[in-house]
Amino acid sequence: MLKRTVLSYALSYALAAALHAPANAQAAPAAPPEFPTVLYGAAYYHEYMPYERLEKDVAMMKAAGFNVVRLGESTWSLWEPEDGRFEYAWMDRVIDAMGKAGIKVIMGTPTYSIPAWMARQNPEILAQKFNGAKNSYGMRQNMNTDAPAYRFYAERLIRKIAARYKDHPNVIGWQVDNETGTYGAANDDVFLRFQHYLEKKFGTPENLSKAWFLNYWGQNLHSWVDLPRPDGAQSTGYKLEWSRWGQMRVTDFLSWQAALIRECASPRQFVTHDFAGSMHGDVNEVAVSRALDMPAVNVYHWGQREYYNGAAQTLDADFTRSLKRGNFLVTETNAQSTDWSSSFQYPPYDGQFRQDVYTHLANGANMVEYWHWSSIHANQETYWKGVLSHDLEPNRAYAEMSRTGRELQKIGPHLVNLKLRNDVAILWSRDSLNAINDMPFAKESQWGGTGVKADYGSQVRQIHRQLYDMNVGTDFVFDDTQDFSSYKMLVVPSLYVADDALLKRISEYARKGGHVVMTFKSGFANENAAVRWTMAPGPLREALGFHYQEFSNLAQPLALKGDPFQAGAENKVQHWAEFLELDTAKALAWYDHSFFGRWPAITSNQFGAGKVVYEGTYLSDKLQKAVLQSSLQELGLTGPEQQLPASVKTRSGTNGFKRAVHYYFNYSGSEVSFSYQRKPGTELLKGQRVAAGGTLTLAPWDVAIVEEDGK
Repeated sequence: MLKRTVLSYALSYALAAALHAPANAQAAPAAPPEFPTVLYGAAYYHEYMPYERLEKDVAMMKAAGFNVVRLGESTWSLWEPEDGRFEYAWMDRVIDAMGKAGIKVIMGTPTYSIPAWMARQNPEILAQKFNGAKNSYGMRQNMNTDAPAYRFYAERLIRKIAARYKDHPNVIGWQVDNETGTYGAANDDVFLRFQHYLEKKFGTPENLSKAWFLNYWGQNLHSWVDLPRPDGAQSTGYKLEWSRWGQMRVTDFLSWQAALIRECASPRQFVTHDFAGSMHGDVNEVAVSRALDMPAVNVYHWGQREYYNGAAQTLDADFTRSLKRGNFLVTETNAQSTDWSSSFQYPPYDGQFRQDVYTHLANGANMVEYWHWSSIHANQETYWKGVLSHDLEPNRAYAEMSRTGRELQKIGPHLVNLKLRNDVAILWSRDSLNAINDMPFAKESQWGGTGVKADYGSQVRQIHRQLYDMNVGTDFVFDDTQDFSSYKMLVVPSLYVADDALLKRISEYARKGGHVVMTFKSGFANENAAVRWTMAPGPLREALGFHYQEFSNLAQPLALKGDPFQAGAENKVQHWAEFLELDTAKALAWYDHSFFGRWPAITSNQFGAGKVVYEGTYLSDKLQKAVLQSSLQELGLTGPEQQLPASVKTRSGTNGFKRAVHYYFNYSGSEVSFSYQRKPGTELLKGQRVAAGGTLTLAPWDVAIVEEDGK
């Protein structure tokens, strides 16, 4: 009977997959839901405890000011210990205990770690990777999420859990799956569906061969059955399209789960998914977020002075907030120390636990949850510490988190639903990330080896970090963004892969008055990762005001002639140099070198009512900061925030009371004072008045939050 049911499901799933839309899909609301106060809590796994302590844990959470927990996403084997036998009592008592304490619940669908019986009964569920290598049972996320049997079991369980808790007043939302990726699955069914996708996209194998230049090495196709598997593909077009196919699979899977929840659960319960950080090559977070009420992100970073400065949290937050242009959830973040070994144990300094929470809220988070409540006593994540250490008793972390929780009980309504409005955006291109990873420009060694010294991701992080250090709020836009006009400045890191339409939108943005800062390799390849057969920079030539035919790696860093941006010891560029020939552009900097010195390193071109600044090489951090700062100053986007002490970072937004809220963080171990240059208001944490021009003093690892007076 089961095999017949699975077969029936497989046929219906194949039809839905062919149409590339999950059955019963319902669109997510256009705007993320708003909350009455900040949600603050932790993931909780009573099932992991070495002894019974539910009552004590709930009492400790309540005393700490926790008002939310995430439950259930990690233990399919308890929900369904045997095929078709479902157990709920173990979870019912946890939810009920939380409800009595006033602690809300976000329920996770437990689909990212399959039970042992399933792997034994249906070994085809396990992901088969390139060259036939098959995942073994033991690690999580080891499955092919397209496998008909897996989808059957997953749907059956999701429907049962959603139906059971849809009317529970304490369950406020659902997290579908957990940190989903492709898991490297290249199973036969995955490949066959990829072939059908190519048939639909390209029409004929001859069209595909032309787009991918498969005449190279005589690999052109004349029949779809001859399509080789991706295992040994050398085609840049093939590899890029396979990465896109993986993204579509993830989007389909999570959209399918979201649709199931909306069909079976209550409309009052929101739907989210927790991305594992940001900017992945195999996950299209923008597409996935269309199926969600609100995106969520798991943000991990090192603590202590050398590593902790808010930059990592802000990068993930800015990216996640940009997915739906609104608030988001932090479903996991550092409680104490992290790592799958004991080699990187860096618990936060005093003050950093509390400061971390407000860092997330300042960037638009409506919830901060720790992973997790208590440290696990064995297995892979033994040293991924929770709020409580292995002794399960109150500790330094719990004390500081309790202080934070009590603060949020008082001021949470003034911090939740914060709306940020930024004038600067970074264009992030997943295709360029994947294509440059395939053809890196700064490998550690030639002919083999996988290490790189710099890549697309390092550029994005560098640019974001320099803007962050200058206290410039930043959004992200994407390669399918149709209109950039709401931003005064658009930063475009190496846009290696782009269709003509995207390049035209960027050019039009500049022509109509926008300011673009763009870096090397942009416009180089088309949407199929084929290098354009017009003179570089192809369709961007008029907007950039130059052309070029040559480029070179740089064996050693080069200085710029005359130190034009006052970078001192960091007046250096490295890795790559394009031999730019000026048309209408003007040179802002030249290489200081007997050979390379004939070409400009950085240019500026007035184009229509706007301007494009172009970096034909990889800049040092200080040079990158100076170039960005020059553009910001030209646009009038600098002010008092850029005059703050180096350790002080600030973020501003508008809260639900329509009042401006300004956060100030001291990311240092020394006390710091500065002049407050905003309108008068109240410092919410201390309840003290702050006058315009008054002095704010922050203790080491401290934060101040000023809410401006209303009109």
